[in-house]
Amino acid sequence: MSLKLTILGCHSATPRSHAHPTSQYLEINGEHLLIDCGEGTQMQLRKYKVKFSRISRIFISHLHGDHFYGLIGLISTLSLLNRKNELHVYGPKGLKEIILLQLKLSKSWVDYPLIFHELDSKSSELIYESEKIQVHTVPLNHRIYTNGYIFREKPFPRKLDMQSVLRHKEIQTCDYQNLKDGKDFITSKGETIRNAQLTLDPPKPLAYGYCSDTAYSEEIVQYLQGVDLLYHESTFLETHQDLAESTRHSTAREAASIASKAQVQKLILGHYSGRYKDLNLFLEEAQQEFKDSELCEAGKVFELNNPDR
Repeated sequence: MSLKLTILGCHSATPRSHAHPTSQYLEINGEHLLIDCGEGTQMQLRKYKVKFSRISRIFISHLHGDHFYGLIGLISTLSLLNRKNELHVYGPKGLKEIILLQLKLSKSWVDYPLIFHELDSKSSELIYESEKIQVHTVPLNHRIYTNGYIFREKPFPRKLDMQSVLRHKEIQTCDYQNLKDGKDFITSKGETIRNAQLTLDPPKPLAYGYCSDTAYSEEIVQYLQGVDLLYHESTFLETHQDLAESTRHSTAREAASIASKAQVQKLILGHYSGRYKDLNLFLEEAQQEFKDSELCEAGKVFELNNPDR
């Protein structure tokens, strides 16, 4: 019942000894997810002591190499580690063909269920739901079909106000679940005791928004409204606005503008172009638009816990 994000890589284009392409490990309400899988991801997982076996689902934003070239290696390694549990992979149509062809030609079939969920919708859609979380896509504007994702805890049941509950002798333990579900209590005399008199508001579900490569677009604000933590790519500074437009990427200022318009709690920047030596320039530019901005760096952890829990 918390949200913990570990940055594995946050740079664009080619990997370097000090700059790893995009990948993130997300723990949310007990689920363990990998977001994008650039080259070298499994090395970063080992470096930051993430247990491979915990990852149940992988979400790929688009089919540019710096976001998925590490996937085939990770899938193969999981087989070598004798994985038995299902692995679900979500990503653009064509991802399944790419991965299965590599496995076929290398005669490296895996020994665990590998399940692909291919995406082609240009509208936001619910792609995964469990008892604990929901995942929706965020349509992005890049050079090829690209999605961002919103990972959101499902609403929690109401909390019993036991001092109030115990004052009403007719309320039994068997009634507690109905109260948690928000129902009123009807006495034997037909009197209604309002649920608000017997329960407390539950904690607010946490939400993480991930916006991979994209040109600036206010269309996505409606999907990101009020998320607690937002990652938005910021490949360029404003001095290279022309490059951002031609390559359909965003500047740090544009990422901050989206965060401000969506009224998110915190913005994290990443996917920096290798042309910049001083990454603090990204932070300075973003904070002019949205004060609560931070830089990504490999190994950095962002952790949220609702204080009401």
